[in-house]
Amino acid sequence: MTGSFPTPMSTSGPPPVPGARSDSTGHPRRPLLIWVRTGTAHVRIDDAVAFHLTAGEGAWIPADGWSHRAITTEPGTVAFPLWPHPGAGSLPEPTRFEVPDSWQDWLIQQFNLQITPFSGRGYSHDGITDLLRRSRSRPSASARSGNTAPSALLDLPTMPRTRGARAVAEELVRDPALDLTVAEWAARVLSSPRTLRRGFLADSGLTFEQWRLRCRLSAAVELLASGYDVDQVAARVGFASRNGLTRAFKQQFGPTPHEFSRKLSAGSATADLTEFATVARQTDDLVNGASATVPDLLPAARTPPHTNNSHVLSWMYRGSGYLDIGDHRFERQRGVATWIPADVEHTTGIRENSISLPLGNAGTGDLRLTEPLQVQFAPAWDDYLMYCSISARSILRPDDYDPGHIVDLFTEQVAAQRALSVPMPIDPRARAAAMDYLRRIDASGESAAFDVPAEVHRAFRSETGMTFTRWRYAARMRIARDLLAGGTKPGAVALRVGYRHLPTFTAAFSRFHGISPREYQERETGKA
Repeated sequence: MTGSFPTPMSTSGPPPVPGARSDSTGHPRRPLLIWVRTGTAHVRIDDAVAFHLTAGEGAWIPADGWSHRAITTEPGTVAFPLWPHPGAGSLPEPTRFEVPDSWQDWLIQQFNLQITPFSGRGYSHDGITDLLRRSRSRPSASARSGNTAPSALLDLPTMPRTRGARAVAEELVRDPALDLTVAEWAARVLSSPRTLRRGFLADSGLTFEQWRLRCRLSAAVELLASGYDVDQVAARVGFASRNGLTRAFKQQFGPTPHEFSRKLSAGSATADLTEFATVARQTDDLVNGASATVPDLLPAARTPPHTNNSHVLSWMYRGSGYLDIGDHRFERQRGVATWIPADVEHTTGIRENSISLPLGNAGTGDLRLTEPLQVQFAPAWDDYLMYCSISARSILRPDDYDPGHIVDLFTEQVAAQRALSVPMPIDPRARAAAMDYLRRIDASGESAAFDVPAEVHRAFRSETGMTFTRWRYAARMRIARDLLAGGTKPGAVALRVGYRHLPTFTAAFSRFHGISPREYQERETGKA
């Protein structure tokens, strides 16, 4: 079954992009590539100004040779931070470089792949996601004897399901070098050390320390197979020394890291492992100023079936994609932002030459949502929504950053689009009452009663030809019509527009449109 939400595009404009900053204090030392899409960014290294970057410029900062670095952006700036693989760029000193237009969407997608579970041929993630690794096969006895292709060594241990333990596991997958204690992790995810340990052991059969070691070794295999030396890999995945990595690697897999790398360099079984090497070489070309070949842009990609602990808002910046929940496919066109409900198994996909970006999360207490909810953003919103994604998924954000602002932003956009579907009064007080009502008919399913002054009632009757009560009824029925045309089930539509019981909604819809919700949906979607 296929569905979409054919809502009109709002004419309201985006807010201004505020300034932001990031600081390396408390974060692992690793290479940084920062590039500016629009505006101006300033990079400081050890309290000295190193670079002033403007649109189309980037800077490479190696992992070694500094103790502190900070980035600040001026208002109106969109700057993407990326964390390439160790050794990428092969430059020992901080270096400024130009970013050709043909590389910019590729870099945006690399940022996306750092922070999402997308996987696909030709793609790589700097921090390997658990979903990509879990798609690989587990090591066998032959792997431990050194006779297995590298792809057979790539599996990540089973991800824990409990919320706190899973949040810790996802952080470690993104950055295996993080070296917090169990107590520090527990405080970070608002849990207790005992509960956290129990979550890892119950779901994966491994203690926290065993799980983290497996995670680090899985990352080490991918980096070794990509051509990086043992010292680089040890530092990147969290071992204090080369010897520590060697002991753990040999105990788990049989060969030492050096033997494993030498076997690969001799041409043994590397065909299945192309993602890391592809991106590492492309990053080399970019930082070193090579312009011979633009990367093969943006193959199709998809996530494995998975669930999220919170609602996730995902936006299609370029091309098109889809969201599959059960046998229902929700189409996602350029500019569409989609709330993906928490605790619902789904698969998200993007087609060739397409890019989607996550804009933020919302807790189940902040947003009541059982089915996807979509809204269309005009291209004028691109820079602001990229800023939202960067702020939500990196440490480059305003000092007063509020993660909950994305819910308000979405609600305002939904209200603005709904205002295009119903007759709107011109009188300022009546229009304000109408917009307030349209905001209430959202994912919370509210359609609260309104008490407005008599002059507002008169303005509605005079300017729309309807009483305010009748106007609210018409608004709910037209919103319901759009949701049904998009494939949302009648029961979910009823709740969305404020009806607790499906028969009551069915009767109201039939009176207004002269056809039942189910019949209307079958007619519009062509599904009997």
